[in-house]
This record gives sequence, structure tokens and C-alpha cells, in this order.
Amino acid sequence: MKLGDGVEAAIHCVTALATLDEGRVLPAAAMAEFHGLSTSYLLKHLKALTKARILASVPGPTGGYMLAKAPEDLTLLDVVLAVEGPEPAFRCKEIRRKGPNPLPDDAFPKPCGINAAMLKAEQAYRKALRETLISDLIHNHNQTSDPRVHARGCAFVQQHIRP
Repeated sequence: MKLGDGVEAAIHCVTALATLDEGRVLPAAAMAEFHGLSTSYLLKHLKALTKARILASVPGPTGGYMLAKAPEDLTLLDVVLAVEGPEPAFRCKEIRRKGPNPLPDDAFPKPCGINAAMLKAEQAYRKALRETLISDLIHNHNQTSDPRVHARGCAFVQQHIRP
């Protein structure tokens, strides 16, 4: 299963915004700069997160983005679905019914076993994402990361944070 690059960017932005004090925002351009992304690319994903009510957007020259929910109320699944959409990764096209000499529908009375197996895997994958809270990611990062990584992020946020 391959997720788009926007998922990684979205998760990093959500976790960065989760560290802000209430009422503070970070501009999209600053988050894009910090992660080495183009602002236009990141904005597409920030808008999807805003539409999903994960983020709130504050317009204007001193505006930016903030979390719309508490980090302990957000899961990785919330972020993935906001960016990738709700459709399962595998979408059965019933190709077993196509090709030369196709058979009538009654030759296929049972659902496709491949589709069933893929949907079962999707359920397990989504369950794991649903069990991972954004607050858990932040806690783990704070406990296990090199202090220089933490200091770099904090310094950048302090330089770009907006009231």
C-alpha cells in the first residue's frame, strides 16, 4: 500500500500545530519552509485538513493554521482520510468477469475472494491508524528524539508563530 507524500506532510504539520499554545497559528509558508516543501503543494493538504475540521484557518496577514481539535482527539486515521479520502486503498474492478468469453453473472455467486482479503487487510490497517493518537506521536517524539531535533523545531516555531 502506498500513501501519497501529502500524508507525511499533513501528519508533520498536524503534530507541529499541536504544540502551539491556544490561539496561536503558524503560516503555511513557514511550515512548507521547515519541511522543504513548496507552499502551494502544502496548501492543498492544509485545505483538506481544514475541510475535515482537523485544522482551523485564520485569514489575513497575521493568519495561519491551528488545530481545530485537541491532539488527544485526533488519530492518524483522521489525518490519512482527510488527505487521501475515505475510499479503500484497494478497489475491486471485478476483472475476473472480463476478458475473452465472459461468463454470465450467475457464474460468480460469491463475492470476489481477493476483494474480501484486501478489505480485511484494509480494516486492520485502519484499526492501527485509529489507535494511534496525535498526542501519542508527540509524547513519543519528546521522549525519544535527539534534543537537537526538538530544539530546532521549537526555535523555528518560536520564530514564525503568530498570535
